[in-house]
Amino acid sequence: MSRHVAVITDSTAYLPQRAMERHSITAVPLTVVLGDEALEEGTEISARSVAQALQKRRSVTTSRPGPEVFAAAYRAAAEAGARGIVSLHLSAEFSGTYDAAVLAAREAPVPVRVVDTGMVAMALGFCALAAAETADAGGTLDEVVAAAEKRAQGTAAFFYVDTLDYLRRGGRIGAAQALLGSALAVKPLLQLEGGRIELREKVRTASKAIARLEEIAVERAGAAPVDIAVHHLAAPDRATLLADRLRERLPALEELHVSEVGAVIGAHTGPGLLGVVVAPK
Repeated sequence: MSRHVAVITDSTAYLPQRAMERHSITAVPLTVVLGDEALEEGTEISARSVAQALQKRRSVTTSRPGPEVFAAAYRAAAEAGARGIVSLHLSAEFSGTYDAAVLAAREAPVPVRVVDTGMVAMALGFCALAAAETADAGGTLDEVVAAAEKRAQGTAAFFYVDTLDYLRRGGRIGAAQALLGSALAVKPLLQLEGGRIELREKVRTASKAIARLEEIAVERAGAAPVDIAVHHLAAPDRATLLADRLRERLPALEELHVSEVGAVIGAHTGPGLLGVVVAPK
């Protein structure tokens, strides 16, 4: 490793593999528990498998990495030449991943700064990329952390789900909000706010909800240079159509990533998820 600061994140960042390799970013895997079988996200279970399990109403839960997994990642980075590590993770409101990283950082052989980005999916991924680009340019530990935090402050994530039931089962949204959506037979639009999932709007049909998701993303992006990610679960046609529309409507668009979310996020949102991450440069 030629640079002095290593960047580590977790598997819920859903970064393209090429970007991870180009910037030497390491992703520590979370775990999906399918029935009584624990499987690592990204290598042992796919989002599509989770979607199928949820549709069959099988038990699907998720689990953070243990501190020992982070400890091994930190040792490996130090052995490769890093003099410091920035460890960026999904919102602590969603998972104990941040806490596990903090525990491991105490015993690491080099200084480790653990950051709760308050984000998830490519909202987290864009933070990791900002950190890695700063590290690539020779940035200090503080400068790499600052780059990630600045990107997080400007980034927004909005998403549509067919039902709030999966988020309610996993405790990621309040039962009252889930009940309200079901009782009114509305389609929910959600957003990340303060590291939590909040109900933003209620729309009557799926088509109107997806059209509104597009409008929200365009409004948030504005006319400034921006990176966009479109995520989905078992809804590739929806994702492609939305990405094409955003490409047409955002003249200052720089990077556009379209991808299916991984098993961990899929376990909590259910099939039909469509999300947009808006990350101003």
